[in-house]
Amino acid sequence: MSKHGQQIARNASVVAVATLGSRILGFVRDLIVAFALGAGMFADAFFVAFRIPNLMRRLFGEGSLTMAFIPVYSRVREEEGEEAAQQMARSAMIWLGIILGALTVAVELAAGPVTLAIAPGFADDSELFATTVSLVRICFPYVIFICGVALCMGILNSHQRFLAPALAPAVLNVALIIAALISHYAGYNVAYGMAYGVLAGGAAQLLMQQGALSRIGFRRRGRWSLFDPGVRRMGLLMLPTVFGAAVYQLNILLGTLLASFLPTGSVSYLYYADRLVQFPLGVFGLAVSTAALPSLAALAAKGEMDDFGGALRSANGLTLFIALPAAAGLMALAEPVISVLFGHGKFGPEAVSSTASALIAYSAGLPFIALSRPLVSAFYALEDTKTPVKIAVLCLFVNIGLGAWLMVPLKHVGLAVAVSAASLVNALLLFIFLRRRVSVAPVEGAVMLKAVLLSTLIGAGAWYTGRFGAWSLAFIPVWAGVYFLGAHVTNMGEARMFADVYRSARRRLGRGRP
Repeated sequence: MSKHGQQIARNASVVAVATLGSRILGFVRDLIVAFALGAGMFADAFFVAFRIPNLMRRLFGEGSLTMAFIPVYSRVREEEGEEAAQQMARSAMIWLGIILGALTVAVELAAGPVTLAIAPGFADDSELFATTVSLVRICFPYVIFICGVALCMGILNSHQRFLAPALAPAVLNVALIIAALISHYAGYNVAYGMAYGVLAGGAAQLLMQQGALSRIGFRRRGRWSLFDPGVRRMGLLMLPTVFGAAVYQLNILLGTLLASFLPTGSVSYLYYADRLVQFPLGVFGLAVSTAALPSLAALAAKGEMDDFGGALRSANGLTLFIALPAAAGLMALAEPVISVLFGHGKFGPEAVSSTASALIAYSAGLPFIALSRPLVSAFYALEDTKTPVKIAVLCLFVNIGLGAWLMVPLKHVGLAVAVSAASLVNALLLFIFLRRRVSVAPVEGAVMLKAVLLSTLIGAGAWYTGRFGAWSLAFIPVWAGVYFLGAHVTNMGEARMFADVYRSARRRLGRGRP
């Protein structure tokens, strides 16, 4: 594995460990919020109010902003020097403050119509509607903080600093947990307490990045320009990425719409199955793509395309090394996993079986969804944000068309199969179009073949132990050990690298270094 591949792997391990911690905290947060807030009127009002800035974050913040910023910042830094790059970053901060400040003022003044657009059914209950409007006014300024965090993330990641941005979601979870508990035990309205907790968490997330910025020598005071050419280029690159994020949200919405025509429970089966698939994607798939983009952008800016191809191969190899056995395990142990996690109370045997079927169908597409992320990062590193969006639009039609066709004979499982098929098409098209830009193959065939064979082996073993029901989950560490042992025996560099960077990440996190 190349030195750039090893760097991506080390950074990905830091992001993965931090993300895993954040996901665990998120689960604890959900438990505490359920205890303190419950599921009544105030809970509905808070979740809708928080959904609005959260949607803005997904459309304009972490994904679009960071992906458009990093390639331009890296190129300016390479071609014009550190001072010019810092000027570009400061100029982007000024623009971000102006745009988000104006947007926040507009939403504060028009909170009623905004709430009506998001939750029109609330209009029938005047108390619920008024409460939601008040919470929207409290929560919405969070978008200023979280988009600021996204910009700081772009600067830090470009300098190969990943820990502080990766820990930011955990800070928000801690803030919400504290807000919920204090409000509950102090007798204050928990929904309002959590709304202010959102603001406090956003401010803490942004504040947390400042120390890391100072350590890399970034100066917040200095020259800036509203007409900085780098910011203009960044804005042009952002437009397609925002559209791509909107396509993703539309995909979810239309999928739910189709499921609503199926028997009762179909939407829930798909929701719970998707949550399980998103876990390895969120921890490992996101970690690799997050770590890959800055390295790929720096290599593209230098014109070192051979190293670019090698780094991309390493990122894709690491992705498949994790995603393939994860998919095999989820498919083999779908029913025991669903039964242990959700099979209680009103979630009976029929719900377990139906959700397990959806999980198997979703898991078949997990490697392709995971592989798409570093491939998309490669396009962004080349400052090509249009091609991935065009492919995403095409795959939207594939998903919806195939889902509408398969939902008749296969019901909700047909919709899950359509998602996996569309993910396969997406990965293949990204691969084909990227192959035209990069002279080397974005995936090493030997790595993929070995990972497929080993994953099939442990998948078959896990399926065999599935007969033991909940106890079959105790064999998961065994199958993971078999997979890593097989990877070592077959001389897969990803296995050695994974072990090395895991030990390195533990040492670095223990010292609190990014």
